[in-house]
Amino acid sequence: MLALFDLDNTLIDRSAGLNHWARGFARSRSLPRESEDLICDRLRERAHPEDFTGLGAALGLSDDPGDLWREYVDGIARSVRCFPGAREGLEALRAAGWTIGIATNGAGEVQRAKLTATGLARLFNGICVSGEVGARKPERRLFEVAAAECGASLSAGGWMVGDNPETDMDGARAAGLRTLWVAREREWAKGLREPDVTVPGIAEAIEVLQETRI
Repeated sequence: MLALFDLDNTLIDRSAGLNHWARGFARSRSLPRESEDLICDRLRERAHPEDFTGLGAALGLSDDPGDLWREYVDGIARSVRCFPGAREGLEALRAAGWTIGIATNGAGEVQRAKLTATGLARLFNGICVSGEVGARKPERRLFEVAAAECGASLSAGGWMVGDNPETDMDGARAAGLRTLWVAREREWAKGLREPDVTVPGIAEAIEVLQETRI
């Protein structure tokens, strides 16, 4: 029984963590309040080393972009928190015999830092980060590598748990996985094929898996 999990805003609250980091970063540089919004807008969808060249310039900073990136990696890893029930639920899945893995887009350095800081890394059979494999969700190859990292194969089926309708749900469905969407108070967009299961949060998603036999 294979279950792949998205990381950001599925297992951990990246949005709140980014806001927290941006606030602390702005204060440490004595930047104006509006700079926090600029940082969050620039990094909301993605954060890679090259993003900090433009961000530093927009903020009027003379810091080396590489130093800003490393400061971000360390700071965001300390700032993010698991959603309630995530860690305990994953431990229960492992105990029940599930094979569980991470399938996340992002830079390997920062994604692995978040997994380590939150204590999640040790719970997974395999971890697949797009920046390390040269493929991004919704590409099938990302799901193939994620399954392989867990010692499994997509041909055997499984589940994908995530919050993004396109990258997580559409990508996983095309790869032959069943889909479990973490809604977080959002409505499913009209016109998109609905996921197999919709739940409000990660704790409920794990409950569905615990009651499921593929």
